[in-house]
This record gives sequence, structure tokens and C-alpha cells, in this order.
Amino acid sequence: MAMAGPVKSIAPYLKTNRLHAWLLVFLLCSVSYLLGSWRKAAVTIAASKPCVSSSLDFRPRRAQDGGASSSENVRTYPPCDVKHSEHTPCEDPKRSHRFDRRRLIFRERHCPERNETLKCRVPAPPGYRNPFRWPTSRDMAWYANVPHKELTVEKAVQNWIQFEGDRFRFPGGGTMFPNGADAYIDDIGKLIDLRNGSIRTAIDTGCGVASWGAYLLSRGILAMSFAPRDTHEAQVQFALERGVPAQIGVLASKRLPYPSRAFDMAHCSRCLIPWDLFDGIYLIEVDRVLRPGGYWILSGPPINWKNHWSGWQRTKEDLSAEQTRIENVAKSLCWKKLVEKDDIAIWQKPINHLHCKVNLCPSQDPDKAWYTSMETCLTPLPKVKDGQEISGGELANWPERLNTIPPRISKGTLPGITAEIFQRETALWERRVSYYKTVNNQLGLPGRYRNLLDMNAYLGGFAATLVQDPVWVLNVVPVEAKVNTLGAIYERGLIGTYHSWCKAMSTYPRAYDLIHADSLFSLYQDRCELDDILLEMDRVLRPEGSFILRDDVDMLVKVKRIIDTMNYDSQIVDHEDGPLVREKLLFAVKSYWTASAPSDDPHTS
Repeated sequence: MAMAGPVKSIAPYLKTNRLHAWLLVFLLCSVSYLLGSWRKAAVTIAASKPCVSSSLDFRPRRAQDGGASSSENVRTYPPCDVKHSEHTPCEDPKRSHRFDRRRLIFRERHCPERNETLKCRVPAPPGYRNPFRWPTSRDMAWYANVPHKELTVEKAVQNWIQFEGDRFRFPGGGTMFPNGADAYIDDIGKLIDLRNGSIRTAIDTGCGVASWGAYLLSRGILAMSFAPRDTHEAQVQFALERGVPAQIGVLASKRLPYPSRAFDMAHCSRCLIPWDLFDGIYLIEVDRVLRPGGYWILSGPPINWKNHWSGWQRTKEDLSAEQTRIENVAKSLCWKKLVEKDDIAIWQKPINHLHCKVNLCPSQDPDKAWYTSMETCLTPLPKVKDGQEISGGELANWPERLNTIPPRISKGTLPGITAEIFQRETALWERRVSYYKTVNNQLGLPGRYRNLLDMNAYLGGFAATLVQDPVWVLNVVPVEAKVNTLGAIYERGLIGTYHSWCKAMSTYPRAYDLIHADSLFSLYQDRCELDDILLEMDRVLRPEGSFILRDDVDMLVKVKRIIDTMNYDSQIVDHEDGPLVREKLLFAVKSYWTASAPSDDPHTS
């Protein structure tokens, strides 16, 4: 009985203590569960500190097709038939013949319907090899990569291209410069200054194999060359194989996919464009993309017809009349003819339209250039206060132009983008690209990459950071972007194009060595299919080329699941600011694989 009192007195305490204990256990379990969930999520994404190394091998290695295993519930994409090795979906030669042949409309973009698109991976041709490294590639390309000898016969006397054994050589000639593009550019340089940095961006209409653009690069001038996919087989493909900027394109009925006031210089060397016809509409389009004070250079018919009319197999009267019509169109644009010497004529666009009394277009956006019809009225320049002011603002000479605040920004014509934002973006991309190079150490090595594509370029910060490297970058501003920034990119002395990634690019397969995309997949979420974008990226990326993709982690996990079925070695790594940032980076390398040679094809009888 003596024990009864103490037992009774301790019971309430034990009950209270037991309650506290259960509460403590509950709290500890909750904290442990939450900590474990967070740790598990973090581990599946990346390491617990910023990843500055990678297990990926970015070096060219010609690994054989390893047949990467597919994840459960992820569709696989087999190789396409070898007949599609040069597949250009929106410039398909067979489809093009369904369309109007007047004004070469059938050569414009005509993309397949959704049920016509290929859901397979476009193969490299048998025997494909990594291109020669720049600058060797300017003068040489492997035959197996572009197996077309037509131009070596058709343009034999013009020194465009020569076939030697297992490779092509590019002597640098052209129809109007058989002695070489270098000497031809020197002739132009005697007429206008190509060395002082005032001319940085150029456009070559009907470019052939882009020798003019190739030899301008040594003078610090970046040319966008274009030509249609036509009977001159693989012109643009040769240009890209050489490491020279080029796109498939044509002057027909739609505006070129560039903003107004983009280029310092435009060029046509016997490009076969009828400048004098259709009310001068093609020269009017050149005027739209030419900056105030920019130059238009014409060589070939009808220039210097008095010496060439017989060789051109045309009458003197016909050529004289054509030149008169071209001169009249140029005058109607308020252009000034600077000089005509031997085979070269040069006109200059006025710096403003203050005293230009012509048929100006109404208020249509001059920068709108995606499936936008050309017009026969003159694109008006921004208004000025006096005749000495340059419309739209004066551009600094290159290289100062690169980091000078673009006039479109300083004048407040890009909604929401200020000078402070531009400067912040410039510093941001310096840091980002520096981080990229710690993950992919090949990015900083000369020659590993040459042709680069930025799929969502914004202000061109990625490209601007790489201007000292032996690479060039095509900056794409998606037509779905909130702000049209492509004009500002050109004002920095960089080049680019408009595009919608719901459709195929106007380029050949294997055009690019490295593809960069910032927040692209989030932009296109619910707009088009993710696998269609990735298959297009795969089409235009060379074997052993690389991706650098940055986006929300959930989106990159989806992307990784798909490309891991497409023979890519990929890895998601942390943002440069650490593991707590939701945005991550996906680095990937495309495996080397080609279509089977006919003798090795088991289906060949």
C-alpha cells in the first residue's frame, strides 16, 4: 500500500510526457520526410553544388551508332531512308512544283502539312566525315558530305568549285570574278571603304557557293548569303559546309526574313534577279533591309554591257534598256549612284527621307517579315529633324558597335527594353558563356565548332560573347517572342533571322555544329509538339554536334527523355547560380552515325 501514492502521483506526468514524446516524434518524422523529399528531388536533377564539370565527351570521336535505349512510354524515332539525307521540308523540290511558277513563287517556303512531316531522324550520307576546320574549310570540303558534282561541270570555267579525289576545292571564283573573290573585293574596296568598320553586315543575293561572303570575313565583314534550292544543286549546302553563313531563300513574293535597316551593304553578282521588272519590287525590298547610307553593289548584266553584250548573247539595245530601267528604279528610291567602274556599279541609299518625295508605304511595320508580302511602295525611314540626321540613329563603327547601346533601344522603340537592361544582359552572357566553357571545354577550343545557331537569341548576348572565337552565330528571333529584337541584334553588328520553330528551317541538314536555346521550349509549350522541334534540331545538327539548352527543370527532363532515344549522350547540370535555381542546363552530344552504304544495306538486292 505504501507504493500506491507515488504511482498515482506520477501517472499524469507520464501521460503528459508521453504526449510530448509523440509530438516530438511526429515533428521529427515530418522534418525528415520533407528533407528526404527535397534531397531526392535535388539528386535527380544534379549534384548538391554547381556542376562545373561534365562526364560528357564533347570531342569528335566518330562513335558508332550505339542504339541508345529508350525510356518507357517515350516514342522512338528511327532513321529516315537515305533518300532523305538532304531533306529540306519547306523547300522540297517535289512539293514546290505544285505552286505558282511566276516570279519564282514555287521556290519560296512551302512547308508540309502536319500529316506529311517525317517522324524520323535524317541520316548523314554514307561516308560522311567531320568537316575541315576553319579556315581550311573555306577552301575545301569532303565530297562524301555533299555528293554533287554538277557545279564542277556547269561552273568549271568560272572557278566556283573543283573536284579532286575525295574532296572539293573552292578556288574563290565567281561568275563575275573568275580571278577570285579576294581580288574582286579589293576592287570594291577601291570604290568604297571596307576597312574602317563602317560596313559590318552585308547580304549577298543569289550567292552561289558564298565565296564573296567567305572572303569578306577576313575584312571583319559578316555577310548573310542566300540562294534558292534550284537547279544549281546544293549552293547553300556547300556554303555551310565551308563554314560560311548562308540560308535557302529567294526574292519572289514575300519579304526576306530580316528586319528593316539591317545591312550596311547588299550585293548581287550576276544573281539573275530581274531588278527592273515587276515595278522594281525586288530592289524596293533590298531598300527595306538596307540601312540608311548603305550601299548596293551590282556586277554582271547589264553593267558594262558595251564590253560584254556579245558574250552574254544579248543585244546592245536590250541590255541598254535594262540598265536604264534599273537606274530609274534606283532614282525612284532616292538612291544616289556613286560610281560605275568596269564591271562594278555602286549606289547609296539616302541617310533619311526628309527630301524624298515618293510613294511611301502606309503604317505597316517595316520589321514585320515572316510570310509578309512585298509591296511596291517605299518603306519609310524613321523621321528626322534635319537633313543631316541619320534615320533611326547613327551606328558606331565595328568593333565598338558590338557593345554600344543599339539605337532601337536608346530611342525607346523596343517595349520594356532599356539601356540598363542591355548592359545587364551583356554582363550576364559573359558570365553564362564562361560557365558553359567549364562544362563543355571544347567550346573554347579553336576549330571544334564553326557554325552556331542560337534558337532564341533575344539581344544576341550569346553570340556577342563569342565574337573573338573563330565561329559565327545565326541569331534567331522567334516570331512568337514578346518583343521583336532582331533589329537591335543587327545594330550590334551581328546577323540573324526570323523563324517559327513550329516549322522547319530554311536550311540543309547538318548545317550547324552547336545549337543553343534559352527558354525556347517554355516559349513553345502548347504551341507545337516538342518532338517536332527536337527532330528539326536533330536534322540541322551535324553528327557529333552539341546542344546547350537552358530552361525550367521540368521541361528539360522531358527534353532529355526524348533525345536519349535519338542517339544523344546528355546530362542536366545546375544553373550557374547554384542548385536552388529551377532553371537548369542540358548539355548533349549527338552520336556519329550515317546511312548505310548501298553495299552494306541488308535490304538491297
